[in-house]
Amino acid sequence: MSETQEYVPTVIKAEEMDPKFKYRISKKHGAERLMLCFQCGTCTADCPISRFSDFYRPRRIARMVQLGLKDMLLSNDALWLCSTCFTCVDHCPQNVEIAGVVRVLRNIVVQEKGVMPLVYKELASNLLETGYVYSISESRHKRREMQGLPRLPKPNLEHISKIFEAAGFSKILENVSTFEKVKS
Repeated sequence: MSETQEYVPTVIKAEEMDPKFKYRISKKHGAERLMLCFQCGTCTADCPISRFSDFYRPRRIARMVQLGLKDMLLSNDALWLCSTCFTCVDHCPQNVEIAGVVRVLRNIVVQEKGVMPLVYKELASNLLETGYVYSISESRHKRREMQGLPRLPKPNLEHISKIFEAAGFSKILENVSTFEKVKS
């Protein structure tokens, strides 16, 4: 925001709030301490992503969950901007795992809305097909050998496939829609 722009607060209407949403989220692994967030802002001050996005502010996301702004949160692609560097978690005086909260929100978006960024689908597909999230070329293996490094271990694709199946992720990958870019 430039110095000439005036900040206009957003009015939140009661019908936009889901009072049970925060309880639903705080029951999920990684988000159990969400209700302990007292909005100090340390997470946002240290977040490398929040500097580049108008929406993505860990503090704002925590507060939006606490207020039950489910639709506003789940419809914003900026949730996918989190790099899961855990800087927010490392600096939180209440040990709120805001990166875990974001993961829970992303999972809900995939499960309920059936969408995820294209890059996530590609990485998951690579993992299922090759055992690595990135395709590793034969030339890369040869460079490792030339440098005296051992070959990368052969992943057990059968085990990976079983994990994907058990988690229901294979079916999700088949049915999920994708979007190209995250708008900040």
